[in-house]
Amino acid sequence: MATGVASKFHRAGFNVLILETETPTAIRRSVALCEAAYDGVMMVEDMTCRKISEIDEAKKCWNEGSIPLIIDAEGKSVKELKPVAVIDAILAKRNLGTTRDMAEVTIALGPGFTAGEDVHVVIETLRGNDLGRMILQGQAKPDTGIPGEVGGESLRRVIHAPSTGIITHKKQIGDIVKQGEVLFTIDGSEGQSIEVNAPFDGLLRGLIREGLQVKKGLKVADIDPRTDIDWRKISDKAQCLGDATLEAFYFLSQRNGER
Repeated sequence: MATGVASKFHRAGFNVLILETETPTAIRRSVALCEAAYDGVMMVEDMTCRKISEIDEAKKCWNEGSIPLIIDAEGKSVKELKPVAVIDAILAKRNLGTTRDMAEVTIALGPGFTAGEDVHVVIETLRGNDLGRMILQGQAKPDTGIPGEVGGESLRRVIHAPSTGIITHKKQIGDIVKQGEVLFTIDGSEGQSIEVNAPFDGLLRGLIREGLQVKKGLKVADIDPRTDIDWRKISDKAQCLGDATLEAFYFLSQRNGER
């Protein structure tokens, strides 16, 4: 979702800087710019994201048309850069420290924020008629814990780790899988290895990075029953949220008297 937002601002001509944790746990890694945190460079569609170690390196990325990413989970870069906008697209279902005084425009995606208090605008992320709606007062709808229905599947399409341990891939993102096939294993600290199988036929659209230590219950994979979609492109939902966030930015900028 964050990549969808970053793409819209980047393509609109803004200088975008991504702040990331040291070990991001994205599932749909083929369309997640945060993978640059591991590999140094990540390409999604026509965008290139480069990991930087110092804020001063960001300008070089902007000049070459790429998006810089820096490891800064606490958001210390915000005070140094004084950006025109701060967008919280962590989607943690709670506020991890974003405040309205961080920038002239502050926008948060999803539940856990109150528009008018924590941030200026909240963007609705729940699938349905209100997806992408701009909320100026109040909160987004609470997290249901139930994934939106895609191709007739909902709960089964998102796979959570059945135990704590290290992920080892048996399939890769983009693979067409059959029900019962082993997608990955989780190797625990006591030597046990648990196989995780595909719950139905479909396209393996998301799979957490191999070698990561995952906790029991963490979302680690995503199967789409639609096998004809392009898993290398930003999703419709991410694009919708990106458009909504860009709209909210311009709305707030005009309201603040900026043109």
